[in-house]
Amino acid sequence: MARAGLTADRLARAGADLADEVGFDQVTVSALARRFDVRVASLYSHVRDSHDLKVRIAQLALAELADHGAAALAGRAAKDALAALADVYRDYAREHPGRYAAARLRLTPEEAAASAGPRHAQLARAVLRGYDLAEPDQTHAVRLLGSVFHGYVSLELAGGFSHSAPDSQESWTRIVDALDALLRNWPAPSA
Repeated sequence: MARAGLTADRLARAGADLADEVGFDQVTVSALARRFDVRVASLYSHVRDSHDLKVRIAQLALAELADHGAAALAGRAAKDALAALADVYRDYAREHPGRYAAARLRLTPEEAAASAGPRHAQLARAVLRGYDLAEPDQTHAVRLLGSVFHGYVSLELAGGFSHSAPDSQESWTRIVDALDALLRNWPAPSA
């Protein structure tokens, strides 16, 4: 019989909290069982294994991040929307490093389709409406934004900018300015 109060959603939330505390790589069904002071076997009626738990945490993180992004974009366009979305990713990663790492988990096509992942592309495309890019340039720009946001945040979280001047916030602001300039002057395809 399943322990009262335990559900797959509750385990995913507890796993996400644990990921923020100890790192996403350290989250296992065993670690979660210790947190709830239950036997590991009692969690298997809610999650199949550690991978299933991690997928659920990733889906939770993607949904939270998409919700924050949608709220930040409301009423904004062009550079204001770009800066708002960029800050959502950076702030979320700083506040929830384990969840942020979970959001980067490689999902199967079925898992990805069932996640909020597609909403992230829609958020980036909403930002790009302020720049009037047509396909396939819009897709290239979505990939550029994701690469810059996630690349910068990953390097910053790893301490890559903590030992040099200028301050990383100044670089972040300049990078958003540079992205805005690039998006306003998107280059034509090479011949």
